[in-house]
Amino acid sequence: MDKPPPLQSLRAFEAVEDPRRVHPTTLHQLMDIIAVTILGTLCGAENWVEIELWAKSKEPWLKTVLPLPHGIPSHDTISRVFSMLDPEQMVESFTRWTSMLAGHIEGVVALDGKTVRRSMDTADGRGPIHIVSAFAASSRLVLSQVKVAEKSNEIVALPKIIQMLDLTDCVATVDAMGCQVDVAQAVRQQHGDYMLAIKDNQPTLHRETQELFDWALAPTLPADQQVPWVQSEAVDGNHGRVEQRRCVGIAQLDGLDALQRWPDVRSLWRVESERTIGETTTVERRYYISSLPAATEADAARANDVIRTHWSVENQLHWVLDVAMAEDINRSRVGHSAANLALMRKFVLNLLRRDKGSKGGVKARQKRAGWDHDYMLHLLSLATD
Repeated sequence: MDKPPPLQSLRAFEAVEDPRRVHPTTLHQLMDIIAVTILGTLCGAENWVEIELWAKSKEPWLKTVLPLPHGIPSHDTISRVFSMLDPEQMVESFTRWTSMLAGHIEGVVALDGKTVRRSMDTADGRGPIHIVSAFAASSRLVLSQVKVAEKSNEIVALPKIIQMLDLTDCVATVDAMGCQVDVAQAVRQQHGDYMLAIKDNQPTLHRETQELFDWALAPTLPADQQVPWVQSEAVDGNHGRVEQRRCVGIAQLDGLDALQRWPDVRSLWRVESERTIGETTTVERRYYISSLPAATEADAARANDVIRTHWSVENQLHWVLDVAMAEDINRSRVGHSAANLALMRKFVLNLLRRDKGSKGGVKARQKRAGWDHDYMLHLLSLATD
């Protein structure tokens, strides 16, 4: 009797080329290896050994949904294949799948990098890999990723990941390292707006922006020298912390030489955050350059929300990958294995985030998938809805 075909929801990776020399003695099909890895990760397995152990414990059931003509591949086989898989092909397949899964994205797309700390290989003199991700804040879905050799190379990676995305009706946000003309240009070419943090890596722009706000907001400025500005204030707090954010935007940018190279720049912003914890109060000022307008209070409220929303990538993506999926302690390091396994985690995380009707966080849902085959299949069905 013919074995069942690979799960419909995993066909996203069918275009990935098998890096092995496939011949009649090759025991395990590539899609079986990818599927076992995804399913094991979906059920809470955190490394190659755990994936094999999980799959062997579920072998009778797995053979009802996967061909597996020679049983469960060993963890060495899985690791070896993932170390050879072309990470660019894997990312292209993932990005196409996510685009179909998410549909039309609106709102903030946060671009930020994360180091997989235990992926270093001291024997070969290689440091840990650094991965830049694109995160859609409203849907909490990962849209794509790019691996770079080290954190400083985010500047090169950002335009590359932006070019994979349709940013129509989106605002791309980037921290100060990504405040580059090439990044802004890439966002505009993908039909999006940008909100980029300014710091000392753009020294002239940072200085001119700071001086503009200091001058424009001076209380003693004569009426004939005043520059129009808009503002929005927001207050929130928890666990004994109260934060007040005042966001001020200026759209009259004539005479700022540092802005001449920036595409479609329409506004500069200053966010003043006043945080009170107990009896201690601190004040921090941050500056931003943007293609968004700054004409009304509604524009200022939107900018304030966009800037604050950027940091959702830290607690809704990076924190979850480390705490719920143990990414930071994973020791995969050979070849492309660390980057490809990181992508599998994001695939699984997107599936778990698609389930709107279940209680519990990511870890609880992984456990439930491991306990309940029907729930696992329900999650996989969400990949094709």
